[in-house]
Amino acid sequence: MRQAGRYLPEYRELRARAGGFLDLCYTPDLATEVTLQPIRRFDLDAAILFSDILVVPHALGQHVGFVEGEGPRLEPVSSRAEFGRLRGEIDLEMLSPVYETVRRVRAELTPDKALIGFCGAPYTVATYMVAGRGGDEQAPARLLAYRDPDTFAELIERLVEASAAHLLAQLESGADAVQIFDSWSGDLPPDEFTRWSTEPIKALCERVRAKAPDAKILAFPRGAGAKLAGFAREVPANAFGLATSEDLRAARAAVPAGVALQGAVDPLALMAGGAPLDRAVDRVIEELGEGPLVVNLGHGVRQHTPPEHVAQLVARVRRSR
Repeated sequence: MRQAGRYLPEYRELRARAGGFLDLCYTPDLATEVTLQPIRRFDLDAAILFSDILVVPHALGQHVGFVEGEGPRLEPVSSRAEFGRLRGEIDLEMLSPVYETVRRVRAELTPDKALIGFCGAPYTVATYMVAGRGGDEQAPARLLAYRDPDTFAELIERLVEASAAHLLAQLESGADAVQIFDSWSGDLPPDEFTRWSTEPIKALCERVRAKAPDAKILAFPRGAGAKLAGFAREVPANAFGLATSEDLRAARAAVPAGVALQGAVDPLALMAGGAPLDRAVDRVIEELGEGPLVVNLGHGVRQHTPPEHVAQLVARVRRSR
């Protein structure tokens, strides 16, 4: 998950001369280089496109910027009037540099390496759009969903349509699979989780598959816990991502037979390295290895993680094969 980033010195060097963060995402030469850096260093089985989930609201006409050291800043969409200023459809031409990056990366990768594209789930993207920033961004979106559910539902539907178009464009450009990240839905009560996470992601998968029937889709409902079983029954994904906090054996029992699981290694164990990392990797393989499995983190690589610990993780997994 999020292979490239500030833990790699080569990324920090490139980032320092790239200008703004969105400039990095929208410059194919640079985004291609960043995407390939972890593959060159660690010989991973798949590359993850370097981009950001907020390119979708950006292409819907919302102002998006990034403040160094603080994260994203957006012009909030917290009322019907503000929602009305968004485009009715995503501007895919605006995101053409992203799809050019996909084409370039796919051309650079050997056939045995997969390329994974992605988008944020409608609910998670909506939390940033409504709050206008990261941090405790769930609360403003949840309040809007309670106070004005019709507007919030229209925002979610707009994001379903936009995200489907974005994923299809990545697949058409050469991505082998796409992942849908729902980073912030885990705290929703069960009924709200079904309405704002499960149903939109199901609709998103169905819209992608309507035009790309063989598309490989990974869905990551971070922190779903006991709600994972219902999510997995409804969402027609090929794999489901697991956060570090999940009960792994319960998760294996919750998904249909033959469906892959991925994730679960604690990013802090990766940062620690040594024996704690080996134990964390071994636990995931022991508890999930009876079915299809992608060994991965329960979330992204943290900034101060030593790169040699990533190499240790890869070596540990490959010794277990």
